[in-house]
This record gives sequence, structure tokens and C-alpha cells, in this order.
Amino acid sequence: MKTISAILRARPGAEETLRKALLDVAAHVAASEPDTVGFFVSQEAGDPTRFTTYERFTDAAAMDRHNGSEAVARFFRIAQPILDGEVILVTADEISCK
Repeated sequence: MKTISAILRARPGAEETLRKALLDVAAHVAASEPDTVGFFVSQEAGDPTRFTTYERFTDAAAMDRHNGSEAVARFFRIAQPILDGEVILVTADEISCK
């Protein structure tokens, strides 16, 4: 199983825009990406400008399809001007799952 963890920070005042853009990607994944087996989005309770995603893919090809999708491209067109700093991405091989 391939995974991506991402940490994103919105500029103050842009939290709702980033939240909606992330949820739009989640809706696309649910409707169109059967090989994306998990797509989790969280917003930090103590800092509403900070979001995390945890994404699970059956294999590298599924991850590549997701990352190359129009939904992800659209997300970054929306997010790029409202991000506060770089997106932190960790791509990994899952080694344990409950």
C-alpha cells in the first residue's frame, strides 16, 4: 500500500477556501478513484489554518493517477495563492494498518 501524508497551512482568512478545495478533492476520490482506498482530511483543532491529509493507494499506479488527476490540478490552482508556506509531503510504503 502506498501512502501520502500532507501538511498544508492556509493564510489567515483563507481557511474556508482551502477546506472546501480539499473536500472537493475528497468528493472526487469517493466518486471516481476506486484504487484510492482512503482519503482522510483533517483540520487542526487548535490552529484552523493547518490541514492534514492521509491518502492510501493500492499501488504506485493508483497514486500516480490520483496525483495526475484534474481534481488535484484544480486543487492546486485554488490552493497555491492561499497557502502559507510550502506543502509538506511524505510519500511512503504503509507498514502497518489496523
